[in-house]
Amino acid sequence: MRVILYTGKGGVGKTSVAAATALRASQLGYRTLVMSTDAAHSLADAFDIELGPEPQQIAGNLWGQEVDIFHEIRTHWGTLQAYLTALIQWRGLDELIAEEMTILPGMEELASLLQILKHYETGRFDVVVVDCAPTGETLRLLSFPEVAQWWLEKIFPIERQAARLIRPVAQRVLDMPFPSDDVFESVKVLFERLGRMRALLADKEMSTVRLVLNPEKMVIKEAQRTFTYLNLYGYLTDAIVCNRLLPAEVSDRYFTSWKETQERYRHMVEEAFAPLPILPVPLFEHEVVGMDALAKMGQAIFGETDPCRILYRTQPHVIEKIEDGYVLSIPLPFAEKSDVELHGTGDELIIRLGMVRRNIVLPRALVAKRHRRATFHNGVLRIEFSGSSRPATAQVRER
Repeated sequence: MRVILYTGKGGVGKTSVAAATALRASQLGYRTLVMSTDAAHSLADAFDIELGPEPQQIAGNLWGQEVDIFHEIRTHWGTLQAYLTALIQWRGLDELIAEEMTILPGMEELASLLQILKHYETGRFDVVVVDCAPTGETLRLLSFPEVAQWWLEKIFPIERQAARLIRPVAQRVLDMPFPSDDVFESVKVLFERLGRMRALLADKEMSTVRLVLNPEKMVIKEAQRTFTYLNLYGYLTDAIVCNRLLPAEVSDRYFTSWKETQERYRHMVEEAFAPLPILPVPLFEHEVVGMDALAKMGQAIFGETDPCRILYRTQPHVIEKIEDGYVLSIPLPFAEKSDVELHGTGDELIIRLGMVRRNIVLPRALVAKRHRRATFHNGVLRIEFSGSSRPATAQVRER
């Protein structure tokens, strides 16, 4: 099964792009599911139909799904919810309010992501296209399985054993609901499924992320930061979708400044994300709603290219922890010249090689670090970070 996740800053049009991609894939003969993990579902609005918590056929080879968190909890997490509801009621809250409060932040998105694992295990679809929540929520959720796995291995056995010892006393003396073995087993199963989901989404032969952005400075900066963290977590980004570009035929003087600004930011996108493919999408004259408009958008994005193909297979940069710092590794297959110049400004690292420029937003862990040294070997630039401050420039040695 092929998994394609679309994310980006809120309002950039990622839902329309995801819907258009799914429709295009279905037209090429793939059994395709498009689903939303955004709590503010708008996927049904894009198709101008009603969608429910289970896959619903929209057209030939195309299904849509908007996950309902209450449906998911009743179906899969009933034991855990029943305990949480009883615990909150014990604190004196109304039953209805208690049930509402069992929907913890991020649970809807996690339930949606777990649906990907479910569809993978059933083998019903060839392609799953995911309209993800805005970038901040998506990144937190994609990192959650690793944290959950650590808790499951290190802390969970101790807590479960302690609960068995304390439960009789707590229930008798405090009249307090205490988690039963069934509750702990439900948590264990949930976290194990999250681990399998993490492995699925990190499989670079199966799952890729595509960032959707508009040619605007704040949006591009947000996308750069997202791109860096996706690389940090080990997820493969295979394309950038640059949406809502003013077409060349727009000649009204009112839009002249807008077109010049967009052209400037298009170059900024290329510098920030090279060598990833940039997929330009025009601003359409009508709202992109309904099958015809989505088909037009899908054609504009991909042309004759198969949207399910992995468009770029190399992870553009990798950050690894070493004994006394971090190493940022950047493949530079075009780097045949001896001198690479590095510039550090704020949270950005600017790499120049001749006329080529790469602009990388650093994760917070590296912003205050010093460039200890940089080496170039076998087409890969390796920059080591340590200490508490960074110089403005650095030269690279070849070895």
